[in-house]
Amino acid sequence: MLLSLSSSLSSPLCFTSSPPETCARRPLKREAIPPSLPCTSVNMSTVPISTRFTDEYQLFEELGKGAFSIVRRCSKKSTGQEYAAKIINTKKLSARGCHVGSYQQMENDHQKLDREARICRLLKHPNIVRLHDSISEEGFHYLVFDLVTGGELFEDIVAREYYSEADARSWSVSHIHQHDIVHRDLKPENLLLASKMKGAAVKLADFGLAIEVQAEQQAWFGFAGTPGYLSPEVLRKDPYGKPVDIWACGVILYILLVGYPPFWDEDQHKLYQQIKAGAYDFPSPEWDTVTPEAKNLINQMLTINPAKRITADQAINHPWVCGAILTTMLVSRNFQEAQTTVVHNPADGTKGSTESCNNTEEEEMKACPPQEAANSSCPAPESALPPPAGSSRTLQHTRKQEIIKMTEQLIEAINNGDFEAYTRICDPGLTSFEPEALGNLVEGMDFHKFYFENLLSKNSKPVHTTILNPHVHLIGEEAACIAYIRLTQFMDAQGRPRSCQSEETRVWHRRDAKWLNVHFHCSGAPAAPLHFA
Repeated sequence: MLLSLSSSLSSPLCFTSSPPETCARRPLKREAIPPSLPCTSVNMSTVPISTRFTDEYQLFEELGKGAFSIVRRCSKKSTGQEYAAKIINTKKLSARGCHVGSYQQMENDHQKLDREARICRLLKHPNIVRLHDSISEEGFHYLVFDLVTGGELFEDIVAREYYSEADARSWSVSHIHQHDIVHRDLKPENLLLASKMKGAAVKLADFGLAIEVQAEQQAWFGFAGTPGYLSPEVLRKDPYGKPVDIWACGVILYILLVGYPPFWDEDQHKLYQQIKAGAYDFPSPEWDTVTPEAKNLINQMLTINPAKRITADQAINHPWVCGAILTTMLVSRNFQEAQTTVVHNPADGTKGSTESCNNTEEEEMKACPPQEAANSSCPAPESALPPPAGSSRTLQHTRKQEIIKMTEQLIEAINNGDFEAYTRICDPGLTSFEPEALGNLVEGMDFHKFYFENLLSKNSKPVHTTILNPHVHLIGEEAACIAYIRLTQFMDAQGRPRSCQSEETRVWHRRDAKWLNVHFHCSGAPAAPLHFA
């Protein structure tokens, strides 16, 4: 039911139940199928018995890795067809069970794997990553999926200079809802592109947290998902169902159109308070060019009351989804909700990838009465566990300091009128919104070069800039966003000291171990004759 991320690009928001053809879509990328929670055995009544994996498939390079699983490219020996094999270490799972509570935990893990395989086999749709085989061997379980090589939608946002509303309407959630499946972890990382070619199909992946429900059943199925995409009813520990996916769709659509999330705070408690209050808005200038229809759809998706929230089938008929609106949007190249709050596996102290790092799930996945959810009879969410201090915290701190330092170097280059240094720090396709551009989206370096050559390089008066309250949001390992207040002190034409202030956001992307500024947004009046970036 991924509304239908497919169009000429596979539009990110078409709610289609059958192969989406009427709505535009945008492709999703991924190196391979995201890993999910491991288990030992799979219900043999639902999964055909296979011979040993090594007899039928040949393994190649690693594509991804999690706490209990690894994804590798493989090919079927009889046909040469390539797939992605998710290899789950069931020995580690068993060890985890011994650590955290034993046999019941192992049973839960095995049930999750069985559930994931069952759901993946049930969902046969061109915009959903397909499970082709499930094989158990001693110590390992293999899930054989489509090989999806286009990468993540998140990466695609970063790579594009701009994003249009037409691009942002393609993914297929209604299909899974029609099969009474709730994904529970919809986010850009789980929307993948079938290939790197333009127009590649968008595929929904990672059903590790998905559950089966009875039609419109509402129950407490446990605390599961990724912090920035959790719905108010999940945070309140109320009964929930399919509407939680629609809420996540609203968050994703918001991000696709402007490049940053509707809800964010470094303090997870404050983040959850924002979500429960539905506290978001459409700030100027980045939302000024977004059509009222797109905003209306977001509002209907981000409705606090799940009973009043738009459904997938209703969204299919929404004017914005079915219309061919070609308004060019600020893409901000990507600022998905910062994944700085991670969930560590308490069993072995390691941090997983998709399966345990960015999403959370209570250990007990059986539905329990909502009145019990608030007390100790239902397990606490993993996200509530105190994150252990260690190398991951140190790495995050180091990354944030790198971004602050790069921003300081960039502003120093501006103050010195050093265009050569500026171009080394910025991506050639840099996009920006700034007062000097009169609200227009500027792309490339020529606009800025004019100011360097005709103003900054000729300025001999002292300039001092201070960065106040910098907040860095890490977006995976290769991207980050910094927001700060820039206070500039300078001497005016009459020799009088002056000060001016601007609010700025910069998006950074790391390529070949080097951070580059790919987008920035500056608000406020032109601070001074020299203020432009």
